[in-house]
Amino acid sequence: MFTGIITDIGTVRAIARAGDTRFEIATAYDLATVEIGASIACNGCCLTVIEKGRDWFAVQASAETLSKTTLGAWRAGTRINLERALKIGDELGGHIVSGHVDGLGEIVSITPEGESLRFRMRVPSALARFIAPKGSVAVDGTSLTVNEVEGDVFGVNIIPHTQAVTTWGGMVTGQGVNIEIDMLARYVARLTEYRPS
Repeated sequence: MFTGIITDIGTVRAIARAGDTRFEIATAYDLATVEIGASIACNGCCLTVIEKGRDWFAVQASAETLSKTTLGAWRAGTRINLERALKIGDELGGHIVSGHVDGLGEIVSITPEGESLRFRMRVPSALARFIAPKGSVAVDGTSLTVNEVEGDVFGVNIIPHTQAVTTWGGMVTGQGVNIEIDMLARYVARLTEYRPS
């Protein structure tokens, strides 16, 4: 489990495509405190550490993961949001995030708004119904508050601090993003849809 509070920006340093795809990711994390088998959210996708060095770790992604996330578009040099798994007693600064990406969104506009940037994103209609104004959504692993929803498009504001400590400061219109809907919204929707026979 994660909170959607990004704690490092990693950089993809090597990719090996054979069977599953292996990514090596450079990081500022103290890798002495990261065990093999630990989970790290990489742009919101929970991945397992399979190898590590002094300033990098490696993960594997299956073809299924590549097809359902933005990981298939990663190249050497791609910058990604990182978050280590939540520990009991950690501060819950964002919202509960599983690291299981529900689908892909696309940035449709970026507009300055005061010192912030207003991002508007389009998501598949199957996901749009789970996104509500003032609700939470994880986009590329970042816990965000939804400002407004219009059909399959929703908007969020990204403050200067978030732009500086995540990859949001370098995002562009047309870019794909990983979307994880709020876990509570998923279960509430399921409960309201369930009709026992």
